[in-house]
Amino acid sequence: MKISSLRINSLVLALCYLFFSCSEPEEQKMEIDYPTHPNIVWIVNEDMSPEHLGAYGGTGGKTPVLDQFATESLKYTNAFSTAGVCAPSRAAIITGAYQTSIGAHNMRTLGMSANALDAYPEGFKSYSTVLPDGMKGFPEYLRMIGYYTTNNSKQDYQFVAPKTMWDESSNNAHWKNRPDPNQPFFSIFNLTISHESQVWARADEPLLVDPADVTVPPVYPDDSISRHTMARFITNVMRMDTQVGEIIQELKDAGLYENTIIFYYSDHGDGMPYFKRELYDRGLKIPLLIKAPFLEPGSVTDELVSFVDFAPTVLSLAGIKIPPSMQGQPFLGPQKSAPRKYVYAARDRMDSEVDRVRAVSDGRYKYIRNYMINQPNYQNIRYRLNNPLMVHLLELHEQGQLTPDQERWFDETKPKEELYDTQVDPWEFNNLVGNPEYDAKLEEMRKAHLDWINYYGDLGAKPEMEMVKEWWGGKDTAPVTEEPIVLFEDGLVALGSGTPSASIGYKKSSKDVWSVYQEPFEAAAGDSLYVLAHRIGYEPSEKAIVLKVEEVEE
Repeated sequence: MKISSLRINSLVLALCYLFFSCSEPEEQKMEIDYPTHPNIVWIVNEDMSPEHLGAYGGTGGKTPVLDQFATESLKYTNAFSTAGVCAPSRAAIITGAYQTSIGAHNMRTLGMSANALDAYPEGFKSYSTVLPDGMKGFPEYLRMIGYYTTNNSKQDYQFVAPKTMWDESSNNAHWKNRPDPNQPFFSIFNLTISHESQVWARADEPLLVDPADVTVPPVYPDDSISRHTMARFITNVMRMDTQVGEIIQELKDAGLYENTIIFYYSDHGDGMPYFKRELYDRGLKIPLLIKAPFLEPGSVTDELVSFVDFAPTVLSLAGIKIPPSMQGQPFLGPQKSAPRKYVYAARDRMDSEVDRVRAVSDGRYKYIRNYMINQPNYQNIRYRLNNPLMVHLLELHEQGQLTPDQERWFDETKPKEELYDTQVDPWEFNNLVGNPEYDAKLEEMRKAHLDWINYYGDLGAKPEMEMVKEWWGGKDTAPVTEEPIVLFEDGLVALGSGTPSASIGYKKSSKDVWSVYQEPFEAAAGDSLYVLAHRIGYEPSEKAIVLKVEEVEE
């Protein structure tokens, strides 16, 4: 492919001016100063509430690794996911924006394998969330200043990530693989052993805790099935604790542990029935331990933290100016904001079952707004029926053997509003709506909820496929990102795309990792160049352009 300046039309000339003169903000173009850009590691386990860790009280198992890690960390006691399930919450984490504001609120958008048990509503069509103009996944900003970014290995962001987001995203992704041992890294390790599915997938493995010794939450009957299922779950947590120790040991062996910023957290509350997918604290509250050289070991804070705060916090720690597309508040680093007053959460479609519920908490009082009051709290999600405890609860419900607090999950309707004092009522059984002593608090929390929706918007109010069709311009398939525009002049290559907000990647060999394009770069006549453009939510450009850079024709 020959690139000639004599055949550049006016649009391309305009793009050329844009890419040669504007590019990225200065904060993202600066030469990296390795000592000022700390290594950051996230250790994430799935489907676990804080109390299973000894550092948060314990439920019968032993978690010596994380208990020790807590003595070296800042422990957060009021950290929350934005949903009681993974994919919408992970969308909020990776973008720093509420899933309801960007259309990533339904569980799950990319569909499942053909042999999966999960069903979808009639007419559902798999899709990637089309992010708003200018919004990118935060690891791309880290790559722009020289970080090596890895994800091992789950994404589940409600969209297909562009190739520019990660240096590596696979089961083998690891900070050890970076080509330069002095290059700063951001690495995520996802531990799936505590996921709800492992309760039945590991049913035949030995237990590490005696069912007689576990704590049975009051949402379950205290019987042998509940105790055995809880023991299975707690055993998985204990094995997860060992896996955390292996990751920590790798950092220690490399001499990196002391100066690496380490986040440990869960991707939402427990994976057990009447926990996962719910907007009660048991579905939303997470353990969060952060170890960093500048944090006091063994300290504790009750500061409110939401998943939308994670992305801006990482950018703050890495020395990157937080982009205006992010809605979260950084809680560490030089751009740290004032503590937030509320955290927010949402529940929408879960597999085949449609609902719309919103919640706001000030750390003590929880307000829940049910928009579909004729829907029962319990949803017949087939995937969850693999859990023997779920089957047991349904049998006891049919037999009328549950307590009123346990039976409430199966009520045929829901109240329009719920209000709980989670300090005195941690299981959120006693709805305070209608109690005149709490009228002022109810009004405050209701206003906070409505203000949140009015400020950020809530696409959950729109039918899902209608929202998708609007993204797709009324068509039945997602748009395709336009082919990249490639310009070469005076020894510099400039890249662009006619699709707004597209990320552009390039590399000089098929074996190279895709680099994030920011500004014109040097090339020589005869160089090979691979170029790809991808706007999140669109299909990527049909194929990478492979060309030989040639001198401009006169």
